[in-house]
Amino acid sequence: MSDLPERFREVMAGVATPVSVITAMSGTDGEGLPHGTTVSAFASLSMTPPMVLVSLDRGSDLLALVRDTGRFGVNVLGSTQSALALAFATKGGTSKFNGVRWEIDHGLPRLPGAPGWLACDVESLVDGGDHVVALGLVVAADTVEGLPLTYHSRVFGTHAALEASR
Repeated sequence: MSDLPERFREVMAGVATPVSVITAMSGTDGEGLPHGTTVSAFASLSMTPPMVLVSLDRGSDLLALVRDTGRFGVNVLGSTQSALALAFATKGGTSKFNGVRWEIDHGLPRLPGAPGWLACDVESLVDGGDHVVALGLVVAADTVEGLPLTYHSRVFGTHAALEASR
């Protein structure tokens, strides 16, 4: 099974995932500099209490901030925000916010126009290979109208309902 990593990568490329930008502030109470990174490993975990999970690279600056502050924001991107997804997928800390409209919501950086917003307190951090899974207790949630941005077969897209499911 020497080709297992490549086979695994191919299987995971075939799984459509939501695209989100996870954010945190370098200081507390909304003071400091904003940081963010694009993730496709984000999911709902629990309704009672409301919880989500996100997977963050073990070596990322954002993970260090999430550890330090115990908080993170989830900006669930919309179908018109693929440029934001690409910008936040690069290395670069706070420079990712250059030229990007953002605001503070519950002490965390929020990207206006994203169809989904969650402010979370870290419930726990779980090691998982080269990533760490952050389990977040949702303390605030908001939505705006818009189609989701998805990632499938290594390209961005969006969801379309099948006629039979309407």
